[in-house]
Amino acid sequence: MPNEQNEVSKADVQSVNLNKLLVAGAADTEFSAEEAAEEFQNNPAANENAANASAKEAQDEF
Repeated sequence: MPNEQNEVSKADVQSVNLNKLLVAGAADTEFSAEEAAEEFQNNPAANENAANASAKEAQDEF
């Protein structure tokens, strides 16, 4: 005869983060080249930041 104090309800199990179903696209970090190009056109500072990051990476290689 099972001890009812040790049993977990279905709601308890479903509320645990590890047991939740993933939402399609919620963790999607990929983007297309077109999306990147649009972002650089709409935000000139982003283009400058990317150029600075590339230059820093090139310096770090030596």
